[in-house]
Amino acid sequence: MVMVRLPLSPVDLERGRRLGALLRSARGSRSMLEVALDAGVSPETLRKIETGRIATPSFPTVAALAAVLGLSLDALWADVGAASGSVRPAVEVAVAP
Repeated sequence: MVMVRLPLSPVDLERGRRLGALLRSARGSRSMLEVALDAGVSPETLRKIETGRIATPSFPTVAALAAVLGLSLDALWADVGAASGSVRPAVEVAVAP
């Protein structure tokens, strides 16, 4: 069985950019390396999330970053989903070879 990830919609991409901007703002003057290591993610992953290159990071990654940055997941989710008006989870579809 092969997992195929559906293409992200423009709404998904915008939500990813918004998430990245919020995390970057919350990081403030703390270094990317410090925050990433404290959250248990690689600095490269954090950089990609902050720049919107990873538009749909996993929930555990977002939760770890929010905890390190002192952000409420509820408030973060509300802020990230506010622009689109609707929040659609990313879906993976299994395709038989």
